[in-house]
Formats: sequence, C-alpha cells, structure tokens
Amino acid sequence: MVKLIKSTPELITHRNAEKKKVGFVPTMGNLHAGHISLLDRALEENEVVYFSIFVNPKQFGPNEDFQKYPRTLEHDLALIQNCENNYPGKSVVVFAPSNPQEVFPLDYDQTISVSQFNNIIEGALRPGHFDGVATVVYRLFELVNPTRAYFGLKDYQQYLVIRKMVKDLAMPIEIVGMPIIREENGLALSSRNQYLTPEQKIEGLNLSRSLRKINQLIDGKKTNLPMAKREIEALLLDSKWNYIEMRDADSLSEDLTYSKKMTLLGVYQLGATRLLDNMQLEIE
Repeated sequence: MVKLIKSTPELITHRNAEKKKVGFVPTMGNLHAGHISLLDRALEENEVVYFSIFVNPKQFGPNEDFQKYPRTLEHDLALIQNCENNYPGKSVVVFAPSNPQEVFPLDYDQTISVSQFNNIIEGALRPGHFDGVATVVYRLFELVNPTRAYFGLKDYQQYLVIRKMVKDLAMPIEIVGMPIIREENGLALSSRNQYLTPEQKIEGLNLSRSLRKINQLIDGKKTNLPMAKREIEALLLDSKWNYIEMRDADSLSEDLTYSKKMTLLGVYQLGATRLLDNMQLEIE
C-alpha cells in the first residue's frame, strides 16, 4: 500500500528509518503516463521509491499562475497505487506537502543556480525558472537522500540543469533520463495538453513533425546543417513558434563544430499553452 506523507518532519523520520537504497521521482502532480513511466523504471531498479507531488512556487514566473496549476492528488495517488501493485514486495512513499512551507520554511533563503544553462533557450524566455527548478530539486534531494532520481527528457534543458547541479555539488545521486512518452498521434505527453482543443491537438503536431523533418535534413551530417538552418528560418515565420534550436546535446552550445551528439529543441505555442519537444541525434 502506498504510504502518503504530508509533513517534512514525518518524511525525515520515515527516511532515516529506511535502510534500503531508494529511487526518487520528483513531480508537480497532475500525473499522466509519462510520469508513471518514471515510476515504473524506478520500481524496476529500486526496492523503495519516494515520489514527490509538490507544486513549486519558485519556478513560476510573475505571469505564470501558480494558483491555477491543477492539483489532482486523489487521482494521482490512484495511478501510483495501480503502478505499485505491479511490483509485489516493493513500495512507494508519496511526499505531498500540505503547503510550500513544508519544503521551504519561511526563513529559507538559499538559491541554487546553474549558470551554464539557466539564461539560454527556455531560460531566456522564463527568467528565474531554472533557478527555481534547481533549488527545489536540491531541497528535495536533501530531504529524500536518494540513490537514483528519474527525470523525463521532454524537459531536456531541465534534465541538463539537474545533471550539472549534481555533478558540480558532488552529490552521490545517479540522474536517470527517461524517453519522451507520446500520445498515439505523436504529441509529447504533457499536463499542458489538457488545455488544448481537439483542433489544437492536431495543430500541435507541427512541433514533432517539424523536428523530425529537420532531423531528416541533417541526416547525421554536419555538412547538412546550413540546409537545416534554412528550414528552421522558414518555420519561424510562423509566429506560433517560440523557438527552434540546434544545440550540442551536452553543453547546449550553438557551436556544433566538435559535437558528436546534438539536440533539436522547439516550443510551439497555441493560445496560452506552450508545447515543448526535443530530439537527440548523433552527428559527424
């Protein structure tokens, strides 16, 4: 049976009594199959998994409504319980703080910043967002003390921020990046998809379709990058694109001269809903 913990003191007491190595899946709730794929992998690799559901106020900008983010704890717990049922002898502990002060006490003034990644691409459009992400993940790592932590690669820049933070701070945690889970039509699963009309869901396929087309144009060869760049310039004439970027897969540098792996990242906006997607490819 999934154990639900809502207070930090109870979490610390429970974790300190736990002698087994644990996996950790941090989320903001409103779960879908992408989140559950992380939990599946964590349960495969660990006897105990801690799973946080915390809407982090520090990663919301001034024009992003923290209060309106969907809270669906009962639904989320049912999905987690169904997943745990598939792994007899293993257990899930859900940390769903009753209020933000359980994670960030009123006198908490520490900020974690990963300067290499926090002000480019997505960070340039959402100032302070990745500081908020890094700070809450660091804080949750402090509380949970996991052996492994699992993150979806849909938010690829976020994944790199967390991986770099762990490396820089020499935290003994393995960061596991998990593949993007998609709807049948190819749209990357996201809690944001619930805000799309059926027509917008179809239009949103422009995102994954365009990334695939750019990948095909590149065809693993740096000599094809100028052609891909021209395709991107043509696509960006559509104002619904926030950006399409070709970057080194590890550093997010625009200079691909010595890159062996690169990433394509794009955000396509339909109304107030921003759809994120990316693709990794080898290049020579």
